Formats: sequence, C-alpha cells, structure tokens
Amino acid sequence: MSKARVVIGSDHRGSDAASSIAESLRRAGHEVTVVASCDGPCDYPEPAWKVGQQIREGKADRGVLICGTGIGMSIAANKIPGVRAAVVHDEMTAQLSRAHNDANVICLSADLLGARIMDKLVQVFMDTEFEGGRHARRVAKIGEIEKGHDPAAHAVS
Repeated sequence: MSKARVVIGSDHRGSDAASSIAESLRRAGHEVTVVASCDGPCDYPEPAWKVGQQIREGKADRGVLICGTGIGMSIAANKIPGVRAAVVHDEMTAQLSRAHNDANVICLSADLLGARIMDKLVQVFMDTEFEGGRHARRVAKIGEIEKGHDPAAHAVS
C-alpha cells in the first residue's frame, strides 16, 4: 500500500508495542495517530471503539489494535459497522486478512508475539492489497449482516 493514514490503540498490555509499531509505521512514511494507549489498567473496548470510529468516519485507512491476546480487541472492534478487524498471529494470517477479507484493522497479541514479529505482521498487513473478485462478494455479504440482513437473501454484486 502506498502511504496510509493509520490509527493505533492498545490497552495497558499493548502500550509498549503500540509505541514501537507507531514509530515503525512513521519511518515507513505512514501518517500515524495513536488514539489510545494506556500505561495503567484500562479496558480494551475503549481503544477498540476509538480506533473503530476513526475507520468508520474515514479519518484513517487502517487500524492497529493491541491487547493481551488480540481477541478482545477484535470482538469489540467488529461491533462497529464498517470495521473488519482480524486477529493475526503469523505472516499468512496477516496477508490473507487483507487479500481475502479486506480487513481494515489488525489485532495483535502483546502477550504472545514479540516486537519484531508484530512489526513484520503490520508490515505485511500494510503491504497487502485486497484481491477483490469472489472475495468482494463475500465482503459485501458481511456488509449485509451489518445492516441486519440475511446475506443469502440479498443479491450482492
């Protein structure tokens, strides 16, 4: 991806990783905003909401969320219409989350992944474009679910 607007959020378990990833993304030429990074205890739905709102409002192209496992962030962020947040744990899942699912938010585990691995996963996530084709139809069906529609009952082109 060419230079993008990236928004980053973390709970207290991911604050160090968030700072490191923000610096890596800035060095790569991306415009980076850290909307939530907690030094003391905080609850992951709060940064997930802040990042998700930036994506939903078109203020950011991609998001990065970091908590202990990445799971809580993903669950919370995916409640926001227009957000497709994926927990990734290796280069393959980072690549496929973009290529097949058009994920716009990557969720990482601060407890299970090291700093170098997280940097690499974010790099792969940022560099991978959505393939479209049959995958576009499936992503459109996710949009139908967000509207409260049965995706099988609605024609999606």
